[in-house]
Amino acid sequence: MSFWEYLTTRRQQLLTDAFQHASAVFQCMVVATALGVLIAVLSYRSTWAGNLAITSTATFLTVPSLALIGLLIPVVGLGVAPTVIALTLYGLLPIVRNAIVGLRGVDPSLVDAAKGIGMSHTARLLRVELPLAWPPILTGIRVSTQMLMGIAAIAAYASGPGLGNEIFRGIASLGSANAVNQVLAGTLGIVVLALLFDAAYVLLGRLTIPRGIRA
Repeated sequence: MSFWEYLTTRRQQLLTDAFQHASAVFQCMVVATALGVLIAVLSYRSTWAGNLAITSTATFLTVPSLALIGLLIPVVGLGVAPTVIALTLYGLLPIVRNAIVGLRGVDPSLVDAAKGIGMSHTARLLRVELPLAWPPILTGIRVSTQMLMGIAAIAAYASGPGLGNEIFRGIASLGSANAVNQVLAGTLGIVVLALLFDAAYVLLGRLTIPRGIRA
């Protein structure tokens, strides 16, 4: 069976796997973004706290994804739970690092001006500092998403959702007629999803970042 014939006959399953893969990455990115920005907000004013936040989140990336998921299985079981936890932890570093850099890079004179017109600390953060730090934060989100697209494939090891199941099935049946087709379909599917997500982030940046502060 040719690759195109394989895609045609398995189209519905591949679309389902692709949707689950994209959904898992998107949901984990939402959680990672919320946690990452919160960690940055709490730590960016202090040099040691910022360095601790970056070092702590960087530590997760030193653990091989397969090993981390394997360690999580006895604790939370198979399926979605280890996938969500692992992807969220892996997605933190670029967001935390870029958010800290972005917040520290805000012009102090703008913060002083906001303070001078009576803005509270929370108002300055939400209306001045975070909006100006948004471009590097968005860059961190883009980097995290690209990383998680590939790492999410490993989730199939823990019976997680996504295109990794297609890849693992192909690897497990090497030598069979469709083994290469399965691996290729899963791999190309992940590449296409990564490109679509990145295009969406580019559009989001154009809609949310004023032209004057675009890189």
